[in-house]
Amino acid sequence: MTRNRRDEQIAAVRITPVAMKDPPLLNSNGMHEPFALRAIIECETGDGLVGLGETYGELKHLERLRAAAPQLVGLDPFSIHELHRRVAVALGEEPEGAELTTSHWSRDVEETFAAFEVACFDLQGQRSGRPVSDLLGGAVREAVPYSAYLFYRYGEHPIDPGYGPDDWGEALDPAGIVAQASRMVERYGFTALKLKGGVFPPDEEIEAAIALAEAFPNHKVRIDPNAAWGVETSIRVAKALEGHLEYLEDPTPTIAGMAEVAKVAAMPLATNMCVVELAHVPPAVAADAVQIILSDHHFWGGLSGSRRLAGLCETFSIGLSMHSNSHFGISLAAMTHLAAATPNLNYACDTHTPWLAGEDVIKERLRFVDGAIAVPSGPGLGVSLDRDALGALAEQYVSCSVRRRDDTGYRQRFDPSYVHKRPRW
Repeated sequence: MTRNRRDEQIAAVRITPVAMKDPPLLNSNGMHEPFALRAIIECETGDGLVGLGETYGELKHLERLRAAAPQLVGLDPFSIHELHRRVAVALGEEPEGAELTTSHWSRDVEETFAAFEVACFDLQGQRSGRPVSDLLGGAVREAVPYSAYLFYRYGEHPIDPGYGPDDWGEALDPAGIVAQASRMVERYGFTALKLKGGVFPPDEEIEAAIALAEAFPNHKVRIDPNAAWGVETSIRVAKALEGHLEYLEDPTPTIAGMAEVAKVAAMPLATNMCVVELAHVPPAVAADAVQIILSDHHFWGGLSGSRRLAGLCETFSIGLSMHSNSHFGISLAAMTHLAAATPNLNYACDTHTPWLAGEDVIKERLRFVDGAIAVPSGPGLGVSLDRDALGALAEQYVSCSVRRRDDTGYRQRFDPSYVHKRPRW
């Protein structure tokens, strides 16, 4: 039977904004609101295959997704370069005088492209009968290790009692963090522990990190204050935690600041803040500012952009891991395929999955075994959409009041004295 190429082209694109319940997790910006936003992408071909993607759900990003979506009709899902061109055209011309690799326009293009690119890779895999990891060069590991993402947190949302407490309880001191880690390890088998810091004075967080290292001597411990500390404070913390950390992530702002800390820190410094575009890599290398970069296909230009980053990291002997924001199982599947097919990704990846509160948009959820997720073996991403769950989460988006992430504003609603400041200490 003769193949009809037109039937294999994208015929329709659906974008569904959804809201997930989000616990009261604290960070250097403030606190997570009761709901986090995502957008689910469906790219359907003329013969009925549906490729899935997942991305940010904030209103501005949705506007960009909706602007680009009509341009995908008629696209061959294998034409990734053409996809990028169409997205760039849909978002308008680059502002005059802006540098292509550093402008906000370029960032918008890469984030919008990334959402649709994953759906196209899912279609490619379904069409060829191969998992996405095969399309990325083949899996070099059967399972991808993830870290326990630990947060200081309240037991319930202070100004949203209707959300109700979850079963994790509060964690506001070292004992609470160790208890949280114990539960994560027991439930999921994680062998790496990452504490989101920048919440309390540095001495309290030093105490918590040391408590973790002592309670879990065979686990790798990290701390990420999201650039809440000045250079001098960062150096003091690095010296206090020498011998206790696998790496120290974004202790202070800017490449220059990180370089000052790196001169004296015994452990490697990691970042997903001062190096977030390919153009940032050369100055970071020149300054020896970071030894590990955390990739994220959602803002590094999709799976293909993340592979370019991996190549640069390999060239300059920079370690590679993976960043996470709140996400559902479609993103987790994409992360797992990408990590499996990236030989030099040599640190356990971050994930917010344990904080999902029982919600997801996929039918059969990916499971942690000994802290790792087996690479899905089905064609494409290897996950399928739960339409009932998608509908419920879309209704939750409509009913919730959140339309953009605002950790600072939310915390200020119950603590008017709170001021976001970076660095704070």
